[in-house]
Amino acid sequence: MPDTKRSQEGGERPKKKRFRSDGTPIWGKRSIDGPGIWVSCVKGKEKQTVGELYDLFESLASELWPGASDEDGCDDPDEGAMSEDLEKQISKELASIKRPRNEQIFANCQTNTPCVIFISCKAPVDPVKLVLKYIEDVETSGVTRTRYTHRLTPVTNTCVANVPEIKSLAERVLKPFLEQHPGSDFRYKIELKVRNHNSIPRQTIIDTVVSCVPSGWTVNLNDAEVFILVEVFKGICGVGIVKDYYAHQKFNVMEIANTKNADKLDGDGRVQ
Repeated sequence: MPDTKRSQEGGERPKKKRFRSDGTPIWGKRSIDGPGIWVSCVKGKEKQTVGELYDLFESLASELWPGASDEDGCDDPDEGAMSEDLEKQISKELASIKRPRNEQIFANCQTNTPCVIFISCKAPVDPVKLVLKYIEDVETSGVTRTRYTHRLTPVTNTCVANVPEIKSLAERVLKPFLEQHPGSDFRYKIELKVRNHNSIPRQTIIDTVVSCVPSGWTVNLNDAEVFILVEVFKGICGVGIVKDYYAHQKFNVMEIANTKNADKLDGDGRVQ
């Protein structure tokens, strides 16, 4: 009877909307959400790319943030991997795979689009630092630890792709960068990529982000020091800030490795 009465009175009471301090609404759960890394890859190899990225990111995270990806803190330090039998190793891997998404430090967010992958990450992982670590490793060694990955684009956070949300996100992403560089003025460029989205004109997106940039900064399309990366995919927008983006070949690890290895060859194609 109570259920019938509730139904007659119009059903469940609608949930109260939540808002940020700047007045923008906090939307419900999205399939692509939070800080993360956009990745372009070889067509048809999306599944393999996700696998190699999990291995790579977890390895890098263990270097940058020791203990971040530990499943628990009860392991015996004297009991190494060599002492585990095959059955225990398999069980451990299966347990990791079956962990709920909200317990994983890295999670693949379905894009349902060829060549496009988004891996979300949880604190303490910083996607910008994570990608820069990998880029620097490849620049030093000329060796990639990935086979199908092309370009990695880190974003500090994501939002629903509409003008108020994009403005709010850009302000939130810029704030810690400005705090790290007090009083500094930079030459900057907005590096915008739009895929599967036609609701907001490109220029509107650019103008929205520009409105959040300090007045002392100057736009420089050819010699920028700071790049504001803006990725719009379907109904989602991600924003990140990096330095020397072009010097790092736009974070394309395959191109970085090819350039490094070409430098090792002399004019006759022989290793120097």
